[in-house]
Amino acid sequence: MNLSDTISSPISDTAAESEKEAYIKLIEEISLNAWPSHKIELYDGWLIRFSHNYTHRTNSVTQVGASLVPIEEKIKYCEAVYANYHTPSIFKISPLIDPSFDRLLEDKGYEIQHTTEVMTMDMQNFRPYLPVSAEYEYYGRNSGLPSFIVYPDDVIVLLQDRITDEWITSLFRLNGTTNPTLRRIVPSMFKAIPKETIVASIEIDGRMVASGLGIMDRGHVGLYAIYVDASCRRKRYARSICSAILSEAQKKGATRAYLQVVKGNTYAKALYKSLGFEDLYTYWFRAKASLPQ
Repeated sequence: MNLSDTISSPISDTAAESEKEAYIKLIEEISLNAWPSHKIELYDGWLIRFSHNYTHRTNSVTQVGASLVPIEEKIKYCEAVYANYHTPSIFKISPLIDPSFDRLLEDKGYEIQHTTEVMTMDMQNFRPYLPVSAEYEYYGRNSGLPSFIVYPDDVIVLLQDRITDEWITSLFRLNGTTNPTLRRIVPSMFKAIPKETIVASIEIDGRMVASGLGIMDRGHVGLYAIYVDASCRRKRYARSICSAILSEAQKKGATRAYLQVVKGNTYAKALYKSLGFEDLYTYWFRAKASLPQ
């Protein structure tokens, strides 16, 4: 090793860390775009998101800008907002957040929930599940998507360019959403997505047994709502849906892909790694165990 190596190495490490931080910031931004909340309040650089507890992502505080208000005052304000909604306060903790904030919440009795791993992929590394055929039936479509793609063993992935009420209703059945309030407000959240979408499903006898949603933004496609009915697992339905969405997004110009998977979901992670995804970062939520008195 020469002297120049020892001098340049710390600089290179710092540049790589800065590049990774900038990319994490981009993924955080486009994932916020991809999944709107029922209600959003911007408070001194913090987004206070509320959606009747449909998901932690849409029902938590996300830091998006610089702060001027003292941190203790901000936490109390957010707690009061969520108390007014009759839900515990939840804060998202990502690598972009100062670690001291996470420790502060822990000291206040906030518990870690829903640790999530973010994976990304350069589309040059995409290893698709190869289809048998595709059918293009143009009836008022201008998205360029095929109507359906056929995969081995007669697995047929249906594609649409917009989220329909029928697809959302079937999704509720797949993910077990029965709460009447959520069934009323969540469709409007899906329809508020401001980006181009690729909507996928697999049906058996007219009943949706697998779903997927691709959301395009800034050269990326995000994979969302990947669900398979318990009776239809281990049949490569998820692999077929992910491959269909990613392949069509690539045709539309996507050069990278991302997704979020709950830590511990080993089957899903194995699938995503086999497609070409790699781990980028982990985030979690801090939630108060009980409402403030």
